Amino acid sequence: MRAARLIRMVLLLQTRRSMTAAELAERLEVSERTVARDALALSEAGIPVYADRGRAGGYRLVGGYRTRLTGLGRDEAEALFLSGVPSALREMGLADAASAARLKVAAALTPELADAPHSAAQRFHLDAPGWWQPTETPEALPALAEAVWDDRLVTARYRRRDGSGAQRTLEPYGLVLKAGVWYLVARADGDPRVYRVDRFGSVTPLGERFERDADFDLPGFWEERAAAFARSILRETVVVRLTEAGTRALRYATDRAAAEDALARGETDEEGLTTVTLPVESLDVAYGQLLALGPECEVLGPPELRERMARAAERTAELYR
Repeated sequence: MRAARLIRMVLLLQTRRSMTAAELAERLEVSERTVARDALALSEAGIPVYADRGRAGGYRLVGGYRTRLTGLGRDEAEALFLSGVPSALREMGLADAASAARLKVAAALTPELADAPHSAAQRFHLDAPGWWQPTETPEALPALAEAVWDDRLVTARYRRRDGSGAQRTLEPYGLVLKAGVWYLVARADGDPRVYRVDRFGSVTPLGERFERDADFDLPGFWEERAAAFARSILRETVVVRLTEAGTRALRYATDRAAAEDALARGETDEEGLTTVTLPVESLDVAYGQLLALGPECEVLGPPELRERMARAAERTAELYR
């Protein structure tokens, strides 16, 4: 355990010019006192770890030292070959580069790990696009991917949801693939915003590069925005009474997070029926979603949705008489 932590500490210092004791302690999940002991142990082993004293001090490697630690365990080697999404790399124009990188890493593996790429590919495959969705690559994606890698400003025409368009100068920070749809996270004279890549028209890279915010966390930003978006579209509430089968099916028919939260706060009566208050996007959307549950779900309110569901039930019963 300690040996692995020491290796991680060397690799962290190798990728950063300097790190404070607090930063190392957080990354290594240990105390600052343990960091000091580990730094001393590395120094005694011949690795030139230097401690800068003072308020702005920290730890660094002296003289451009770089470790030659190249050993990979089997689980590490197999995980390495699971890190890419082939379809996404292909759409961004990076398939050849990724293939060359995998070949180089595979060639460097020790003989006992030579089957790691084949072993991983046999067991896991990630298919990013959703079912029944077209898989056309947005025309602007390769150009945007290149600009993201190069921290290069772009000008692009973006089509809004209402069909209107505007020319924008963007700082492209990152790309996200969500359920088969590509999104660009970019700054345009302010805070980062999210754009659908398939709404971009022409994209023109500029000669100027932008200064990337080193503290920007793309996964954290996306998780926060996605959660906020999911909450923002659930503007109505309905009250439903569910059978046991209905409680199991609700999370698949409606927004999963909203359904699970509603079920956790629901009340079950002596007949085994559970009553929940469920946030929904609209009553029209709720109508289509709850119809899928059939007799496993009874809408109690609002009255207009209950009446609409009752009429649908009557028409369905008439069809099957």
